[in-house]
This record gives sequence, structure tokens and C-alpha cells, in this order.
Amino acid sequence: MIIIVGSTNELKLKAVEKCFKMFFEEVIVKGVSVKVPPQPIGFKETLRGALLRAKAALRSGGDCGVGLEAGLIKMPHSISGYVDQHICAIADRDEKVTLGFSMAFEFPIRVVEKIISGEAEEAEEVMEEISGIDHIGDKYGAIGYLTRRLIDRVNLCEQAVISALIPRINPSLYRAKWPKIDEILEKLG
Repeated sequence: MIIIVGSTNELKLKAVEKCFKMFFEEVIVKGVSVKVPPQPIGFKETLRGALLRAKAALRSGGDCGVGLEAGLIKMPHSISGYVDQHICAIADRDEKVTLGFSMAFEFPIRVVEKIISGEAEEAEEVMEEISGIDHIGDKYGAIGYLTRRLIDRVNLCEQAVISALIPRINPSLYRAKWPKIDEILEKLG
């Protein structure tokens, strides 16, 4: 089974490979560079990013295209008003999509304020300032810094990928019509 990931980030590729190998034999994972807008804000934009990554990956061949996107999602009653969450979209050759989600967590208020105000394009920029760690997103991510490395970015990606795989490893329990990439993108506007 050939899996194409809509990213060249080694952490994402590692997470996808590990998760697919838990359930499928002979898995080959490759990454492709995908141009998507910076730091999505809101559930719709984060989902759109994951879907666009999966769609671009699928165009590169393979049996499945995987898109992983993290974004700031409005969350009432939270300290900053937002949480960060990874969304995974897995699309097969028929463009049928299954979705998965990681745990959500709050960035420091300074990160959210700089993104919302437009002072920073990506959370990574601000987290690098706070942590003093260059390219933190390519290492263990903000979550690794904030949890003192108890949880890292690979863990968040794995959570999202595994939850997106649930219908695929239990197809008899999910017999309803699965949505297609373009159907979801059209509804998102």
C-alpha cells in the first residue's frame, strides 16, 4: 500500500507511517510538498487545509492521500478563546474521505494574540521566541515544549491519523455513504 502525505515534514511522515503499519502490511509512505495558506484559524479553515493536503497528495499517486493540518479553533470558555488541534483527512482513490482529530490544547495567550492580530503568520514563530528553540515545529513542537516533552507533535499527528483510520479498519461498522473531498470542500465554501 502506497500512502502519499501532503507534507514533507518528517514528523508527519513518521506518524503516518507508524499508524498505517499498525493496521496494514507492506506500507510505503512518501511526502509531497503542498502549498497551503499559513496558520489556519477556525475549524473550517483547518479542515480545508487537511483536505487540500490530502487532495494534492492523492494527485501524486498512491492508494491513499493523507492531509494533516493544525489550526487555531475557537473554543468558548478557554483562557485564550482558542485551542490548537490537528485534523487528519485520509482520502482513497475514489476520493472518499475519513477524518480524525487529535487532542486539543491551549497555546500561551501571547501566541494566540500575535496570530489573531496578524503580527505572526504561524504559531511556530512565536513559540520559537518563547522557547528559544529554532524550528520547534520540525522537532517536538509547541506541545512538546508545553508538556515538558511528555507529549510531542508526533503524538498529536498519530492521534489524528489513528482516529481517521477507524472507519477504514472497521468498514462493516461504517456502511453509510462516505463523503468525498470535493463535496466537503464545496460545503466549506
